[in-house]
Amino acid sequence: MKKSVKLFAMNSQINDIFTGIKGVIFDYGGTIDSAGDHWSEVIWNAWQKADIAVSKGEFREAYVFAERELARVRHILPQHTFADMLLIKMRLELQWLSENGLFPPALVEEKAKETADLCYKAAEAHVKDAIPVLKTLAEKFPLVLVSNFYGNIESVLKDFGIYRFFKKIIESAVVGVRKPDPEIFRLGVKALGMDPKEVLVVGDSIKKDILPATSIGCHAVWIKGLTWDPAEESTPPAGVPTIDSLSELISK
Repeated sequence: MKKSVKLFAMNSQINDIFTGIKGVIFDYGGTIDSAGDHWSEVIWNAWQKADIAVSKGEFREAYVFAERELARVRHILPQHTFADMLLIKMRLELQWLSENGLFPPALVEEKAKETADLCYKAAEAHVKDAIPVLKTLAEKFPLVLVSNFYGNIESVLKDFGIYRFFKKIIESAVVGVRKPDPEIFRLGVKALGMDPKEVLVVGDSIKKDILPATSIGCHAVWIKGLTWDPAEESTPPAGVPTIDSLSELISK
């Protein structure tokens, strides 16, 4: 028999949201690996620690360029770990800066490695904190991961030791559907074999996780952190609880 999950009494909304829930869908990037912070903020923090002297606006341009390039060309392969992926992303971003006269070409490789390492360590710490939550919830509910990712999420999850917690992985690069299209959450619900009203979605983005999930009838919890666009990501729909940490979903 599966163990029961005790929920924090201090958060009545969280207690209520698990009523009638039979399965849980987790987002990955920004939810499990950065405690609610958009990954642009994680990378920006690493750039500051690495003394990459560009403005926040210039950084964001480089970030957007790299994301579009990764969508256009298959730089990231299924076997790439998170460390591999970060190095590829940092190279693309810093090369863009260099090509636009904003960064010394001779430092691209050195700083790409330095910032990739800083980002990996940050993600590793957040995933470590998430493991007790995933383990506890997986003992009570089947878990499915629904993520916009690059085709290597299985390698990433195995590298971090959390692949075992998920019954099914729904990855945008594999299924051909990306958030905020609600269809990707329908695939997650289908993988659970449940009605949407029996499923709880945990995500960091109101636009990409919470709104599409609730639009098909799922329940949702928003993990709040630093966002790409505070104007879009400041207030969840009525009845959607907000947490600051995944640990708020359970008690020890």
